[in-house]
Amino acid sequence: MASVEIRDVRKAYGSQQVIHGVSIDIQDGEFVILVGPSGCGKSTLLRMVAGLENITGGEIRIGPRVVNNVAPKERDIAMVFQNYALYPHMTVADNMAFSLMLKKAPKAEIAEKVNRAAEILGLTPLLDRYPRQLSGGQRQRVAMGRAIVRDPQVFLFDEPLSNLDAKLRVSMRGEIKALHQRLKTTTVYVTHDQIEAMTMADKIVVMHDGIVEQMGAPLDLYDRPVNLFVAGFIGSPAMNVLEGTIDSSGFRVGNMVLPVQSAPAASVGRPAYYGIRPEHFQLRADGMPVEVIVVEPTGSETQVVARAGHEEIICVFRERISARPGETILVAPDPALVHLFDRDSGRRIN
Repeated sequence: MASVEIRDVRKAYGSQQVIHGVSIDIQDGEFVILVGPSGCGKSTLLRMVAGLENITGGEIRIGPRVVNNVAPKERDIAMVFQNYALYPHMTVADNMAFSLMLKKAPKAEIAEKVNRAAEILGLTPLLDRYPRQLSGGQRQRVAMGRAIVRDPQVFLFDEPLSNLDAKLRVSMRGEIKALHQRLKTTTVYVTHDQIEAMTMADKIVVMHDGIVEQMGAPLDLYDRPVNLFVAGFIGSPAMNVLEGTIDSSGFRVGNMVLPVQSAPAASVGRPAYYGIRPEHFQLRADGMPVEVIVVEPTGSETQVVARAGHEEIICVFRERISARPGETILVAPDPALVHLFDRDSGRRIN
């Protein structure tokens, strides 16, 4: 196992800059997820760590060694791809053993490592099958098994679950997390799915347009997003964001005054954004009236799209709600969980 240090790394294709001086420290044994919308540079950064993309500037270390000019096969990493990348003419056992066969490892060592990985991943009954005889989840486990037998210093995962259906994706998330807890291998994982990031990571790195917007523990990013982009990206459904001004009695949006627990000194009249997560609304008799537009029960909770003044908001309640579209309900945001952001910079101001 090893730490990974990414120092002021840049990537350009000709005159087009796609990674703008990214720096990330990944500790030995840590599970770090790079997350962000399509085109933000997360997969490009992962491929630079793997050695599949050249680095325009900066430095990448795996353990104590700078690997900028080291060939991928010499970096002691194992990568799991989105499309599995299995050899269709090879059995599961041979796919998993392929890298060891290339190294001309002894047959006894190959068999021991393949059997160990198969046992960890529940693949033992499938070792004689071919990829075409496997489900999507089984193929992804074979790809993971192929990575495990290499016993690398670092695992790299590039959107490994995006080809799976929703139910299988949930179960595979648990399997990958359990695998990491068992092997304790440093892991860098790329996804655009913030639910995956929240549920699996020790540390999340939120990327946007080739820069790091924020990094930290999942709940740190959820509780204290540094700017509007992170606030809107982390959390599902996304945070409600309303434009207005900080008022002496709260936050004014049109004719509404929304509660704020505390605002920065001398900020009255300051243009800002008011952020409140859907799950931080409460049904209260002294709440503000909102008009119900859509009610979406999911079983464990109910999601309500509503109109507050001229603004559309989303509320999520644990309670069952009998309200119908067009009716009015009374809701109140929890002032302790309100976020304020500067209107010009989008940066957090409380």
